[in-house]
Amino acid sequence: MVVISALLIGLVFGAGIALSGMANPAKVLNFFDLAGNWDPSLIFVMGGALAVTFVGYRLVLKRPGPLLGGRFHLPARRDIDPGLVLGSAVFGIGWGISGFCPGGVIPALGLMRFEPVVFVAAMVTGILLARILKRQDLSAAPGRQGV
Repeated sequence: MVVISALLIGLVFGAGIALSGMANPAKVLNFFDLAGNWDPSLIFVMGGALAVTFVGYRLVLKRPGPLLGGRFHLPARRDIDPGLVLGSAVFGIGWGISGFCPGGVIPALGLMRFEPVVFVAAMVTGILLARILKRQDLSAAPGRQGV
């Protein structure tokens, strides 16, 4: 049941991304082009997503747990550290250069174009590199055995 639910949720998410234009890098890049061919329509997409998230979190987190899982997996940390700032910057730079974000590129893979494949390969490489660097950082910490 969990797999079927995840598939259906993913299909709805992907359809929303495709319908909103978030899978089209030209539309996204035009949103960022304030001095040129600016397309403000994605403000409504992002505003709608924020509104649904704001309301949804307040409703869902009142429940004792997820419908199809044991417990909620929420971040334990609330501080702003250099990794968070650097990750946000890399996300924004990548989105501004390519016109893709991780959520929008997955449905774009279905277009059978080269650009989304390159983006996903770069994204996976970055994720793996970050994990390797984090592991090395943890194992080099004083008083820590290899993690």
